Amino acid sequence: MAGKQKEKDHKVKCLVWDLDNTLWRGTLLEDKEVMLIPEAVELIKTLDDRGILQSIASKNDHPLAEKKLRELGLFDYFLYPQINWDAKSQSIQKIATLINIGIDTLAFIDDQAFEREEVSFSHPQVLTIDAALVAQVAELAVMRPQFITEDSRRRREMYQSDLRRKEVEEGFSGPQDAFLETLGMVLTISQAKQDDLKRAEELTQRTNQLNTTAYTYDYDELAVFSTSSDYLLLVAGLDDKYGTYGKIGLVLVEKRGQTWLIKLLLMSCRVMSRGVGTVMINYLRNMARAAGVALEAEFVQNDRNRMMYMTYKFNHFREKEKRDNWILLENDLSRVQVYPPYMKLITDEM
Repeated sequence: MAGKQKEKDHKVKCLVWDLDNTLWRGTLLEDKEVMLIPEAVELIKTLDDRGILQSIASKNDHPLAEKKLRELGLFDYFLYPQINWDAKSQSIQKIATLINIGIDTLAFIDDQAFEREEVSFSHPQVLTIDAALVAQVAELAVMRPQFITEDSRRRREMYQSDLRRKEVEEGFSGPQDAFLETLGMVLTISQAKQDDLKRAEELTQRTNQLNTTAYTYDYDELAVFSTSSDYLLLVAGLDDKYGTYGKIGLVLVEKRGQTWLIKLLLMSCRVMSRGVGTVMINYLRNMARAAGVALEAEFVQNDRNRMMYMTYKFNHFREKEKRDNWILLENDLSRVQVYPPYMKLITDEM
């Protein structure tokens, strides 16, 4: 199976909320007893259960709005809320940057046509929604993931754990490796089981930046790979002292006689600075060396995944063939590289 090149991802990963007359009725600066809109609250909880992140872009007094959101029991649903007097297009760009997702995966809901148009002008990739339609948003196709996995349900919780890690990291004065050692990271690499396949499909659909080919595979294709002797389908999970990152990596290897070909290697952007890519690649290198086979990898260049190309190059891959944006790489298995000391690796007995 050759895999399909990923088309533009239209699924929404984060819904950004206005507050006044969108989440609640009234203007907070004029009336501190604003009333929640029941349909808005229902939507927040529904999307949270589906693993769709949420944030805020509101022109408001931040301390006052945060206090009200906490009183209403809603503040913790929102990541990186931007409550200020900046243009909402600026706030939305900042949210995308802080969460580290493509701006084309954001949607914005606001009662004011002017604000929606300002965002659309600056970011035409962002879906803008009239707050009057709030009761219909959950039924939009872009708001309905194909699968809702355990990782989906915990997505906000995992991002909030990331926030705590970032706060500690920013206050850490030593070198990067010394900080990583404090995390107590445990990376698990195992053959994909049936319970992993929904998450595996989700990873191929959602992961853009740290993705070597952007090939997508559906559940049925992945089920074939997971049981075929001609393929190796691996999933990776990461945990540390702050909690779990969930299933964050996927590898598909096609076994071609005396050569193994990496068809797909991807990781969640949440582990971008954790050295996971190097560990996963060197695990594959060790497996290939033990099996007495050569190791090659496909790479399809796009405007987001250069970091994965550099990860391959850093781990002893070199170009063997190139056609347009498609590259075939081969690995120098004679070059031995050890796993970093800051990460414990747990694997299946394969």
